[in-house]
Amino acid sequence: MARSTIDEVGLSTLENLNIAYRLNDWMFESIRPFLKGRILEIGSGIGNISDCVVKNNLALTLSDYSDHYCSYLDKKFINQQLVKGIFQIDLADSDFDEKYNLLIQKFDTVFALNVIEHIKDDHMAIANCRKLLKPGGHLIILVPAYQSLYNGFDVELEHFRRYTKKTVSELFNSQHLNILQTWYFNMAGILGWFVSGTILRKKQLPSEQLNLYNKLVPIFRIMDRITFNQFGLSVIIVGQKQE
Repeated sequence: MARSTIDEVGLSTLENLNIAYRLNDWMFESIRPFLKGRILEIGSGIGNISDCVVKNNLALTLSDYSDHYCSYLDKKFINQQLVKGIFQIDLADSDFDEKYNLLIQKFDTVFALNVIEHIKDDHMAIANCRKLLKPGGHLIILVPAYQSLYNGFDVELEHFRRYTKKTVSELFNSQHLNILQTWYFNMAGILGWFVSGTILRKKQLPSEQLNLYNKLVPIFRIMDRITFNQFGLSVIIVGQKQE
């Protein structure tokens, strides 16, 4: 059964991340080349990335496991014609095939940014994402990187784990997804995450820190390019469902 409660720490984090709109734009632009056809966003939350998609004139379908977030999204995008539907989808639902049978193999692209780390059985989560794809469709995932960075932020956000390029690639391979590309993202974010979450033991991302980060995003983007995305606070992977 899909969960319906709203996590206060998660909501606060999403609201704070809305401040870092340049980070949201950066994430969107990183996955933009792989978005095609009918697009589904898993874990839309309060629509931070959804805003970026529609701002770039792409149609998409929204979803979240929480009915509270779905209601929020419905009100936010009520007059947005590029939003083609809002569904309550729980990737951990034991009756996934039956409950979401009308959505099986309906999408050319499914993306989930900062979602899979919240699900205990990540193999099931990826398998269920794959079911939503048409043959040849793209699955795009962004997850937190490096287990060594796991700290109080992860605990409060209910993250089960962090990943590397190797472990997220193994996850995709286990579900018979052809890997098109994988890379690290946001190298500069590592320092802030480590200092605030590990050294200072804060429980939530400070809004003032995110404000400063947002101003410096143009520099951080350059840093990722000149280091060839060899390190990052997150890892992105793009896979393709076999025909």
